[in-house]
Amino acid sequence: MGSPFFLILIILSLASLPSTKADGIRSARLLDLLIRDYTVKSFDRHFKTGTLHTVHLPANLSGIEVDTARFRCGSLRRYGAKVKEFHLGIGVTVQPCAERVIVVRQTLGYNWSSMYYANYDLSGYQLVSPVLGLLAYNAGSDVSFGSPFQLGILAREKPIKIDFSNITMASNMTRSSMRPLCAGFEGDGKVTLKNQVSPNVCFATRDGHFGLVVESPPLMPVRKKISRWKLAVGSSIGAALGAMLLGLLLVAMFIKVKKKARMEEMERRAYEEEALQVSMVGHFRAPIASVTRTTPTIEYQYIPHHPS
Repeated sequence: MGSPFFLILIILSLASLPSTKADGIRSARLLDLLIRDYTVKSFDRHFKTGTLHTVHLPANLSGIEVDTARFRCGSLRRYGAKVKEFHLGIGVTVQPCAERVIVVRQTLGYNWSSMYYANYDLSGYQLVSPVLGLLAYNAGSDVSFGSPFQLGILAREKPIKIDFSNITMASNMTRSSMRPLCAGFEGDGKVTLKNQVSPNVCFATRDGHFGLVVESPPLMPVRKKISRWKLAVGSSIGAALGAMLLGLLLVAMFIKVKKKARMEEMERRAYEEEALQVSMVGHFRAPIASVTRTTPTIEYQYIPHHPS
């Protein structure tokens, strides 16, 4: 009875292993190896050579699209191939290759593509497309077992064309004044930037990971949004303060005018009182005239008569 129980535990632990590995991914190289393992497990010996097949990934790798095909090295060199966005021209070679090769095409979502900021120096640039990957592995007699090693795809005669036209780009970054550059992410952690050969089309001379980047725009100061009620309260307080200041200004001007008129009135009265010599008669003010005394003169001289 205990044996089936332990068997179930082992099966459940094995089933949860890929999820644990996927949740701990921190490098692009580790992601490539995990995709390779799922690709190898999905292979069927009855798959037709040169036919593209979709690889179904677990839910914790959602956002990644993987397609794969198996080719003969000689046929790939003579006829070339088209693997979704990648166009391999005639003359492409696989090194080292004995007979067959597994070609894996990756389309990483925007979330997984952001991993390349941690693994590569992209300072001053930002991705405006998902990262596309083209990798090759050796294919033995039974590719569903073992871990195939990585091969190299070289395009000396005709470059590999990568068409980003069918990939949805970030709408806020596709500006006419910002033409994207082709970015190639090499295995040694370096990034090579090249101009596009035509809109959304890049050239490459070997396998790897590729994307479109633009220069990062300068940082703009962040403006805080003010809620409507705060704006209304602020406007009301500002209007009240303005009205109060205007009222104080009018009162000050009125007092100044009244004071000036009073001073003028006082000056006028002082002048009149000085001219008329106003004095108080009881409770009333009345003007008085100044008294002028004149010396009397004798018009006729009286001469007394004495009797003779």
